[in-house]
Amino acid sequence: MLSLILSVLFSVLLLVNFRLHPNFKVNTFQAIILNYPVCFLTGLLMMPAQQHFDFNIFNTGSQYALLLGIGFVVTFILSGISTQKMGMTATSLANNISLVIPVIFSLLFITKSGSFDALNYAGLALAIGAVGLSTFKKEEAKDTDSSRNWLLPLAVFVMYGITNTAFNFLSAEFIKTDEQRIPYTLTILIGSMAFGALVLLYRKIQLNENINFKSILAAFPLGIPNFLSFYFLLKALSDYDNNGAYVLPLYNISVIMVSSLVGIVFFKEKLTKLNYLGLLLALVAIFLINHQGFF
Repeated sequence: MLSLILSVLFSVLLLVNFRLHPNFKVNTFQAIILNYPVCFLTGLLMMPAQQHFDFNIFNTGSQYALLLGIGFVVTFILSGISTQKMGMTATSLANNISLVIPVIFSLLFITKSGSFDALNYAGLALAIGAVGLSTFKKEEAKDTDSSRNWLLPLAVFVMYGITNTAFNFLSAEFIKTDEQRIPYTLTILIGSMAFGALVLLYRKIQLNENINFKSILAAFPLGIPNFLSFYFLLKALSDYDNNGAYVLPLYNISVIMVSSLVGIVFFKEKLTKLNYLGLLLALVAIFLINHQGFF
């Protein structure tokens, strides 16, 4: 249970980082790109002494991992922007409710999904409605950019769903033992770092953008919890015999509730009645999608 609690806390800490960036005039885009080398170093330091990391770009699994690393960069950037524009609650909800996409993938392409029942289907439908209700806000101005901010949580929902589905699939295909998990994760981070370096180079050439020192500093409180949230979630799964149907619902519900509480109490985020209804529907949806794991 301790590993699960730590995973939730580090996941919420990521959103808190994003929420604080404007207060300290941190370039969120740069901080996200620079957080991946910090993630990589954190993973190397946490690797057991008897393990070693080998990178082979000609390996099929490594090539897929590099592509997934690029997807993680895009997803993380969207999450950072959405947190600042739409708040922690909406972004966290879009992130965690995205589990419907891996579930649908499992239903369509994995034979084990035969146990999917009417309650699971109801959960999928509620999840889609929950995202819409939780992010709906009445427009106070006719600012075109502002009126389209609701697309950000939607993009987070889609991208997190795609990357999580890809990661689960690649884990099943290329990670056969627990000892391979951290090395494979490090390969994914190489893809993130390489793509991030190319983007920074492009922005330097095209926009003459220099790396802000504050962004370098912000990469550490972002990169360390980023890796640790993932590490402790994997450890929690291991503690419960890889019973994702039990662990993942608890993780998702906890992140939604804690991030919402933090957003309301510490950042004075305002939620409408429809937003609260969306939050309630999200909890019901996650329970229905994974109800088999609770009993």
